[in-house]
Amino acid sequence: MTASALSPDARDVALQQLDAASGYELDVLVVGGGIVGAGVALDAVTRGLTTGLIEQRDLASGTSSRSSKLIHGGLRYLEMMDFALVKEALHERGLLLTRLAPHLVRPVPFLYPLTRRVWERPYVGAGLALYDAMAKFGALAENGGDMGLPRHRHLSRKAVARIAPDFKASKLAGAIQYYDAQVDDARLVMTVARTAAAHGAQIATRTACIGFIREGERVVGVRAFDLEKDVAFEIRARVVVNAAGVWTDEIQELVGGRGSLHVKASKGIHLVVPRDRIRSESGFIVRTEKSVLFVIPWGRHWIIGTTDTPWDLDRAHPAASRADIDYILDHVNEILREPLDHDDVEGVYAGLRPLLSGESEPTSRISREHTVVTPVPGLVMIAGGKLTTYRVMAKDAVDAASHSLRSGGSAVIRDSITDRVPLLGAEGYETRANQRVMLARRAGLHVARIDHLLNRYGGRIDDVLELIAKHRLLAQPVPGAEDYLDAEVVYAVTHEGARHLDDVLVRRTRISIEMFDRGVAAAPHVARLMGERLGWDAERLATEVDHYLRRVEAERESQRMPTDQEADEARVRLPDLY
Repeated sequence: MTASALSPDARDVALQQLDAASGYELDVLVVGGGIVGAGVALDAVTRGLTTGLIEQRDLASGTSSRSSKLIHGGLRYLEMMDFALVKEALHERGLLLTRLAPHLVRPVPFLYPLTRRVWERPYVGAGLALYDAMAKFGALAENGGDMGLPRHRHLSRKAVARIAPDFKASKLAGAIQYYDAQVDDARLVMTVARTAAAHGAQIATRTACIGFIREGERVVGVRAFDLEKDVAFEIRARVVVNAAGVWTDEIQELVGGRGSLHVKASKGIHLVVPRDRIRSESGFIVRTEKSVLFVIPWGRHWIIGTTDTPWDLDRAHPAASRADIDYILDHVNEILREPLDHDDVEGVYAGLRPLLSGESEPTSRISREHTVVTPVPGLVMIAGGKLTTYRVMAKDAVDAASHSLRSGGSAVIRDSITDRVPLLGAEGYETRANQRVMLARRAGLHVARIDHLLNRYGGRIDDVLELIAKHRLLAQPVPGAEDYLDAEVVYAVTHEGARHLDDVLVRRTRISIEMFDRGVAAAPHVARLMGERLGWDAERLATEVDHYLRRVEAERESQRMPTDQEADEARVRLPDLY
C-alpha cells in the first residue's frame, strides 16, 4: 500500500492507466465518486479485480458531503417496522466504530424527550431496548459483543435539566438518552477512496462519463472527458458500475434509457450554529409533523436539521431557501429556552438524497433501501440506500458485477472482504491516541491540537506531524479558520487529492460552514498554500479565490430567496470551476 495514493501526480497516472489507448482493460470501472462509488472501488480492488473510478467533480462533491453526518440504525425505520434495514445498519455502525474506522466514527449521545406521562416512556423505551438488543446481537457475531456504544438510559425531568439546561423542559415528563455515531461524511468518502487507491485502484476526479461503448448488447466501457485538459478518451472495462446517486437517471439515459431504476431527489438542509448558543451535553431528536429534527453536537458547533422535500431543479448545487431555514429555526425554537435567529447561523448546506421511486408517494415516506440492477450485460446500476450501509451496497454491486465477469469466462471471483479491511488511518490509531501527550510535546502543539488531528487522520497523524517537523511554519493555524492548521491544507493537496480551493474549504475541511464568514478570510491564505504545491501562477491563484468568494455570495443570495425556484436561480449563476 502507498500512503500518498492521492498525491497531485496520481490523477495523471490514473488517467494514463485508464485510457484505452494504452491497451489497458479494467475488470471494473466505477462511475461516481460519492460514498457508494468509493465503496465499490474498495470492494472490487480488494477482491483482486483491476479497478478504476471516475468522478465528474471532486470526491463527495454531491450528496455524500451534505448529509446529517450520522452513522445510525435509524429509529424512524424501526417504527416503520423495517427491522431488516435497522439490523443491517446497526451491524455496519458497529463495524465502523470498532474495526473499520474508529478514528473517523465516534459515539454521540441523544436525548429523546418524553412529553406524555403514561404510555410514551414504556413505548419509546421498548423501541430503544430493541435498538440496543439488535446492535448487541450483531456485535456478538463480530467481536464478542462490543457495540462500541453505551446502552440507553431513562432520565427524569431534573436529569434532563442538568444535561441540557437550554432545553425547554417545562412540559417534559423526562427523556431517554441513547447513543448513535457520527462522522465527517466527506472525510469518510475521501478515506475510502484513498484506501482503494492504496490497494491499487485508479482514481480520477474531474473526469466525466459522456457515453458508453457497446459491442452488440454488451457495455464494454465508457467514453470519458477530462474536464481539466478538455480531452475526450475511452476507458475499456469488462463491467461498468454506475454509482451516480441522484444522477442515476441521467446515466441510464446514456445507455438508451434501459433500466428499471427511477430516482427521486429529496432535499435536506442543515444549519450550523456555534456550540455556545445551546447549552447541552447531549444532542437531541424531536418529532416534527413531517419527519424528525436532529440537533447534533459537532465539535465547537451544532448541526441542526433536516428537511425532506422533493427537488427537481439543479442537482449539482441544491439551494437552501429562506423558507427552508425558517422551517428549521421555527422547529428548533419550539424546544429551546432562548430562541435562535438568522444571526446565529454560521453555515447552511443542502444535500439531495437519492430515493428509489416508481410511485407518487411523498419523499419523506420513500424507503432508504437500495437496489442493484443489470439492465444490459456489462452494466451494473445501484441506487438508494444510506450513508451507514455504503459497504453493504458496494458489496452487492460488486457481487452483481462478478456474475457478469463470470459469464464472460473469468476465473472464480473471491467474496467481499471489506468487513475486515480497516480504512487508512485505523491502523495505529489507538496507539497514537495513547501517546497523545508525547506527540504534543514532540511536535510543540497543544494536546487539543493532537486530539483534533487524531480524529481526522488516525494513525496517519504521523504524516501530518512529519510535514510540521520539516516545515515549522505549517504548525500555524489557518488565519480566519484557526481550528485548522496550515499543515492540514498542505496534506489535503499532497495526500488527499484536493485540486481546487473549494475542495479544501468545503470538503477536506469544513471551514465553509464552520465560520460566520463562510471561509472568506481564510481563502487567500489557503489558496497560496495550495498553489505552492500545485504550481498555480498568479492568474490561477486569483481565479480560485475569486470563484470561491463568488460561490459564497451566490449561496448567501440563494438563502435569502423565499422559494426553491428563486434560490436555485441565484445559486446556478455560478458555474463550476475545472
